[in-house]
Amino acid sequence: MKRILALALAMLLTLCCLPASADDVPTPIKTIPYDEIPENREGIYHYLLLCMDDWNAGTNGNSDGIVLLTFDTKANRIMLTSFTRDTLVVRPDGKIGRINYIVKNYGPEALCKVISTHLNIRVDKYVLFNFQHIANIIDYMGGVEIEVNAAEARYLRNYPLSPSQTTPAMNRAGSYHFTGRAAVIYMRIRKADAGGDFMRTQRVRTVLSLLADKCRVMTWDQAVALLDSVVENSTTTNMSTDDLMNALTQAFSLRSCVIEELRLPVDGGYKQIRYANMSVQDVDWDKSREAMAKFLECSWLVIDEDGYY
Repeated sequence: MKRILALALAMLLTLCCLPASADDVPTPIKTIPYDEIPENREGIYHYLLLCMDDWNAGTNGNSDGIVLLTFDTKANRIMLTSFTRDTLVVRPDGKIGRINYIVKNYGPEALCKVISTHLNIRVDKYVLFNFQHIANIIDYMGGVEIEVNAAEARYLRNYPLSPSQTTPAMNRAGSYHFTGRAAVIYMRIRKADAGGDFMRTQRVRTVLSLLADKCRVMTWDQAVALLDSVVENSTTTNMSTDDLMNALTQAFSLRSCVIEELRLPVDGGYKQIRYANMSVQDVDWDKSREAMAKFLECSWLVIDEDGYY
């Protein structure tokens, strides 16, 4: 027995003395100088929607929700581009780090510039929320109907949701009416399946698309009231009253459009590495820029029942 205990102790000491696993070396990132980024073409408007990882009013968390909302009033399109929270970017100090740390350490304007220089598009308008703000807005809009799979249902059953936060009470795969808080928790699911953060961004886009569907039948007065609720339930924005009304006018004119979606990084455009003692996405930004350019320039040919374009 003494020999066994001595051997176990020796093995433990050996493991404790092993060096920590070394970080991988991320791929160098070449960005576009900000003053070389072209102006957005006529009709294109970008709005960065940011959600801090916090239920309170402060901004001490990380911006784990990063979605670029794009209106194209010339081609009649609404586009949602979501970013995985562990994507590596060039920080304002020139070093490489995770995209979801930028707002906390440098501010939302800095993240607008980071996204601009990595994708070669001009993004300068943002609205910052926290989890409670998003929940309040969803409740204002009457909640959302979400179809959940078995893995998502199992995750949500194990989460401390009250039975009243979904109708019916969460049980198995199926369709449920989600209150705001439950919908936020659904959007935050990361460990229910192998999709991880990639499926989390999909769930965010799903809820935003469901909310957009609710807006299709709104009158102008209802849309203005919704804008008031959004402004009331936000931490900060650099959009003036005129900016907000212009965005509302754009959204209202496009409310019948199908929401188009893109996730960055794209499939085949990243590799999982370990950096700064974290699992992160080492992104091929050339592929991301190419995907974004194609996404923005893509146009739809609509054929009516008589066969005319």
